Amino acid sequence: MLSNRLSLCLALALFLNSVRAEDTVTPAAAPATAAPSSEVSAEDIRAFVSVFRAIQEAYVEPVDGKRLMNAAIRGMLNDLDPHSAYLEPDQLKQWDEDISGLYGGLGVEVIFMDGALRVIATLDDSPAQRGGIKSGDIIAAINGVPIDPNDYDSADRLRGNPGSKISLSIERDSQPEPIELKLVREEIRSQSLRARWLEPGFVYLRLSQFQESSPMELRDRWRKLVGKKPVFGVVLDLRNNPGGVLAAAVEISDAFLESGVIVTTEGRFQDGNMSFSAKAGDLTQGAPMAVLIDQGSASAAEIVAGALQDHRRAIIVGYPSFGKGSVQNMLPLESGAAVKLTTARYYTPNHRSIQAHGIDPDLLLGDVQLTPGDRAATLIESEASLDGHLEAELAPSEDIDRDPELDHDYALSQAMAAIKALSFQKRAP
Repeated sequence: MLSNRLSLCLALALFLNSVRAEDTVTPAAAPATAAPSSEVSAEDIRAFVSVFRAIQEAYVEPVDGKRLMNAAIRGMLNDLDPHSAYLEPDQLKQWDEDISGLYGGLGVEVIFMDGALRVIATLDDSPAQRGGIKSGDIIAAINGVPIDPNDYDSADRLRGNPGSKISLSIERDSQPEPIELKLVREEIRSQSLRARWLEPGFVYLRLSQFQESSPMELRDRWRKLVGKKPVFGVVLDLRNNPGGVLAAAVEISDAFLESGVIVTTEGRFQDGNMSFSAKAGDLTQGAPMAVLIDQGSASAAEIVAGALQDHRRAIIVGYPSFGKGSVQNMLPLESGAAVKLTTARYYTPNHRSIQAHGIDPDLLLGDVQLTPGDRAATLIESEASLDGHLEAELAPSEDIDRDPELDHDYALSQAMAAIKALSFQKRAP
């Protein structure tokens, strides 16, 4: 416990010192001119046509030509990176459902990488989360059929009509044997944001994914929850958040910043080079913030965490994030299909790329399990350091009680202790 408290104190000291420093946000450097790619030769085209004809004429079973062409397109894109993909019309519909937050399935974000179907994150209160699926798990089989290492569309089998049953075989590093799960698909109508009081004066915001509606949800829930009540600190929980819509990440970041760059993107072509900046107006009126992240925090979640960290607007608490620092654009085709293509990398305000690295927390937590008594002692020690000021200003109200989750969630309790200390520092004479 002592080492954890020392870590918290050191992280807060570094954070407070950086707040006082006059940091300069470095603008994005101009991207280097890309070398022109070589043209496809006539020999390459002839080789492709020869293979296509050989398959149609000699393969043991008849093969539909359209199926072969779609497979060739998928192969080109899948060979680029794990996020570029060819989406046929029904898959494009599924993608639209994802960003709107309504579909039939398990509520799990996966990526097909190195021939395996890996879990990035599960949505709050989804069949996947209730079933115990965790970030980092590998889905080895669906309904008894092993995942084909060459089947890039294997994730589609997780979808289905609400009420339909599905069995999964899960591989986990900490388990010697596969975990067998039987789940029931549901209509995933995800509310991307939840808000509640942790204690009088301290707000908890849980953002499970970035949907088009997320910024509006944030402002609506803030208005209904907070109203004119005083706010002394905010915890933004981005754990297990797989990302989502870039525009939503920009607007969420903007809600907590008064000015400055939020994120820049850099690609080979001019359309891939963009910069997004904050407009005046902080939803919290500058209340101290802590952002919770973990290895399930990816993409848009890392944009928000990186922006708030670089501007010294929040202390980042938890574990290193996933490290997805690339931008995908959807390019529609005349056939009704689309190409999801990685077109740029994104950079934090200080021009940090998080691709394959992630966001490092200011306060890195260990893998610790505490009893409620231990956790309460941590918070009591933090309260004692305030010499009575916080207790007097944050007297219990009739309608706001201390959230019992603080006694069960170690990371949340540490984030709470951090913003209490920051709140006292800000309001100290």
